[in-house]
Amino acid sequence: MARIKGVEIPNDKKIEIALTYIYGIGNSLSKEILTNVNIDLNKKAKDLTEEELVAIRDEMSKHSVEGDLRREVNMNVKTKMEIGSYQGLRHRKGLPVRGQRTSRNARTRKGRGKVVANKKKV
Repeated sequence: MARIKGVEIPNDKKIEIALTYIYGIGNSLSKEILTNVNIDLNKKAKDLTEEELVAIRDEMSKHSVEGDLRREVNMNVKTKMEIGSYQGLRHRKGLPVRGQRTSRNARTRKGRGKVVANKKKV
């Protein structure tokens, strides 16, 4: 297994898809990186030579990915919470941040449903 930016890249997948296992790299950025280093998009990750891996690592160093990107995102959230912006308050309360409704869904952010006492069905 190839290791790029501290992430194990799956061998049996196309390199275009395998690069998306790295946090901060999606399909379009993966294609852009591979075209910049002249690597075939359909090539499997296990078929890459060491020189190609080095070229991919060099190209990726130009982008903010993995630990640096996670740290940057967390700092942005903390800043919003400190300055008391609307999004920061939503983060602090554990509610959806981007305008979703909370009367029905939002279980991912709110957690499991809380039991309300003395609520009998008629």
